Amino acid sequence: QVELVESGGGLVQAGDSLTLSCVGFRRTFGYSVMGWFRQGAGKEREFVGNVRWRSGSLYYADSVKGRFAIYRDYVKNTVYLKMNSLKPEDTAVYYCAARARGIGSTNYYTLQEEFDYWGQGTQVTVSA
Repeated sequence: QVELVESGGGLVQAGDSLTLSCVGFRRTFGYSVMGWFRQGAGKEREFVGNVRWRSGSLYYADSVKGRFAIYRDYVKNTVYLKMNSLKPEDTAVYYCAARARGIGSTNYYTLQEEFDYWGQGTQVTVSA
């Protein structure tokens, strides 16, 4: 059963902006946290940012802080990743992730094992 569907990837030039979308299909109990990860060629998958679904609290990786922004649409059950001032090193497959389990007040939820569902990934390529 598909839980998350991403869209919006593509080929852009350095300095451009791009927005990714992720629709979640879990309606009954929803998600506690939705996040974005990315994996460059030959690299480990890394945390990009997340949003606590009810509170809207945001957390970003240092590498994207100030350039990327996460938005959520509570009604559409959709989370967006707006990426500004893109750099070639941002080139990666971007994955949406969602956590259905409860959350604690002190966890940052930056680890893959803390999420329950994953999207199929969408390629973002930034040319120099």
